[in-house]
Order: sequence, then C-alpha cells, then structure tokens
Amino acid sequence: MAANLNIAIAAGGTAGHVNPALALAEELRRRGHTVRFYGESRRLEGTLVPEAGFDFTPVHVTGFDRERPWTLITALVHLARAEGRIVRDFKRDPSLRPDVVIGFGAYIELPLVRAAAKLGIPYALHEQNSVPGLANKQSAKGAALIAIAQPSVSEVFEKHGAPASAIKFTGNPVRASVLAGDRARGRAALDVPDGATLLVAFGGSLGAHHLNERLISLKRDLLARDDVYVLHSTGADDYDDTVRALALTPEEAARYRVRPYIDDMGDVLAAADLVLSRAGASSIAEIAALAVPAVLVPYPHATADHQTTNARYLVDAGAALLCPDAQIDSQDFADTLLGLLADDARRDRMRAAAQGLGQDRAAQNLADALEALA
Repeated sequence: MAANLNIAIAAGGTAGHVNPALALAEELRRRGHTVRFYGESRRLEGTLVPEAGFDFTPVHVTGFDRERPWTLITALVHLARAEGRIVRDFKRDPSLRPDVVIGFGAYIELPLVRAAAKLGIPYALHEQNSVPGLANKQSAKGAALIAIAQPSVSEVFEKHGAPASAIKFTGNPVRASVLAGDRARGRAALDVPDGATLLVAFGGSLGAHHLNERLISLKRDLLARDDVYVLHSTGADDYDDTVRALALTPEEAARYRVRPYIDDMGDVLAAADLVLSRAGASSIAEIAALAVPAVLVPYPHATADHQTTNARYLVDAGAALLCPDAQIDSQDFADTLLGLLADDARRDRMRAAAQGLGQDRAAQNLADALEALA
C-alpha cells in the first residue's frame, strides 16, 4: 500500500458521476489516504459529499449550451476564475496540494484537472459510460490515467490523443453500502419468502414511463404464478398514476409492491432473482457487482444511444438480455421476461457470468491505479 496520499476528486451534477466518486473515496479513506472533493455546492455533490464525511471545496462553473453559442463566453470566464483560484490555493497552502487528481467526467472537473496540469500534478479521468462526455474528451490528451468502465470506449479516447498505455479498464466503482447488500436481510425487509422468485423493476433515478406502462399490462401474467413477487420502482413522477392503473387488490398487493424509488439498493438487488431496468452506467455497475441476472431496456433517447452500448457489457458476457424500448410491448418481450422467471438454471448461468466480470472490485482497481500514479 502506498504511503498516505492527498487525493483531490472532482465529480458532480448527477448520481451517475457522484456515486462512483464516493465509492472510490471510501476505498481511499479505508487505505488511510486523505480525500478532498471539488464540486458545486448547489448540486447533488454539495449534499452527498459532506454527508459521507469528506472535505468539500465549492467550485462555480457553468456549462456551454451549443444551442446558445454566447454561453461559451460566460463558461470560459467562470472556468478561468475557478482554475486560477485552485492554483492559488495549491500554491499558498501545501496541505491542499494533492499528490494526484481525478475527475469523473462532468464539466466541474475542468478547473481542477487544468490546475493540476499547470502545476505538474498527475491527473486521472474516470469514464462511466460507453460514450465519453465533452469534459473527459477535452482532458484526455494530458491524463496520466484514463480509467474506463466500458472496454469499447478505449478507441474513442485514443482518437482524442490519449496514449493507449494510459487507458486502463477498472470498472465503475460501486459504493460499499450497495456491495454489502444481503439477500436474507433484503427479503425480510420486503417480506418475500426465501423460496419465492423476486423480480425487481426500476428505470433509474427518474423512473421510466414506458417500462411502467408495460409492467402494468403484465400484472396478471406476472402474478399468475404463485411463487412470483414483484418490486416495481416507478420514479417519483409516475408513482401515483402507476398505483391507480395497477389497481392492486389486497391479495395482489401482498406480492406486487410499488415504490417511487429504491433507497436500499444493495439489499434489494441481493434479494432479487431477476432485474428489469434501463441501462444507465450506475445501474449496470450495481447489477454486475451484485451479480443479478437482468433484462435491460436501454433508454432510446440517450446521447449517441450510449445505454445500448452500456448494456452490451453485460449482454456480451452472458449476464443479461437486451430488448430495445420499441419492442417491449411485443409478446416476445413478455415471453422472454416470464420465461426467465420460470427458468432457474438459465438465471444461475447468467449470475455466474456476472460474477466473472469482477465488477465488485472496481473501487479497489481504481484505487490501486491511483496509488501507482502517485
């Protein structure tokens, strides 16, 4: 293990950026390193990072809207100010100067990685998705390490000037609270018998209206088998409408549970026999880390269809099945989903394939790579 290091992390905007960064930070703290975050105090990181017990330095930057070209001027001014402030802080206070810096892909990383480059501090990038964001592509050429969660993204970074030797597949870090998920505890909390088959359906943090509609139409088929239980997370906006449309009787509600969101994802995934979900980077990482067989329905309007490429990571390994959103109203989709719920042997093979990916070690892999840099 490396000596105590001072590591700066920039992550922000969405849970897809913040949670992998927190998972890495937890692993680094466990190893005795000092971690400081940089981000927007008004956004998600401004709440989650202090709650996790990490030092947090507010940074104010603004994004560039391509449909409003004049916003580029404001964005560049804010970026220059933030970068200059970080450089001055690092020069003035040696205790703040990091040994290594890592950005998790949002534009909030730019002032930190540029300040690091100006001062000769090695910086790393982490890319969760199969289609890199603009900030990571802009920063790729000077990065000492580009950690990726999707093998297919390597060639994109090479096209943006990153040497192949700097690109390393680490996986997408998952927080320890999720990795600690326990099947027995999850089933007890959900009141699902040990021998029952549990389907967990969710559409990410915002839900998925089309998935919700399709599950409503499949309610009778799902509950036709006495051993099938369903946990259906609708997203907050769709919750009331979904509950009304399902119109569950007391007997049905005993086996079909509806929630606006899942706040105990580790135990829920550990309790699940099959997952039906979108294919966001965080969802893919958590499903793989807990080795849950999955049917993935990528969000069709994601940038460059990156959720389909995300899903391929599990599908190509034999750990999941993929169904395009446009096809979930078909009988083939219903037959696939219901068939998997009835096929214990096939789900066992999918679970073994997911375990072979080693996604539960992603935070450790990334921490190892950062230690090697410093």
